[in-house]
Amino acid sequence: MKPTIFFVKLLFLIGFTLSCQAGSAQTTPAHFVGTLNDANAALNAPNLKPVKGWYEAWLNKDWNLLTQVLADGFTFSSPLDDHINLKAVKERCWSNAYKMKQADVEKVVVNGDNAFVISTGWTTEGKSFRNCDYFKLKNGKIMAYECFFGPGISFPNSGK
Repeated sequence: MKPTIFFVKLLFLIGFTLSCQAGSAQTTPAHFVGTLNDANAALNAPNLKPVKGWYEAWLNKDWNLLTQVLADGFTFSSPLDDHINLKAVKERCWSNAYKMKQADVEKVVVNGDNAFVISTGWTTEGKSFRNCDYFKLKNGKIMAYECFFGPGISFPNSGK
């Protein structure tokens, strides 16, 4: 099977599996619509676990879980943050966790030590925001995270 066809089928299968498992409160937070269960990523389960932990930590407001999935020297980047460290994330970004209600994961692609996630998030005020998240992983931990906001969206000030 050609690699392109394989990856198209894999993305379809992941998307279908994620949509079928929506609302699975047994294994994920009730407000985490697209689940990132290890069964969905048999090709690279070790690197999917910290990505799943990342979203669960933000949605459950669990700083301890967040720090468990991060590697020493972790950096966080977004259009508003340029390679900030964990201390700066806590000071500048963590308060946003309390404004997050839900994350609808649309696409997940894991390739070696890289993972990409496309999602739509919802605030407690009902505003939406879209993200494309890039994770750089090493030894099962997140080394770097880069967040790319959707057009015209500056979380948590989305007008939608």
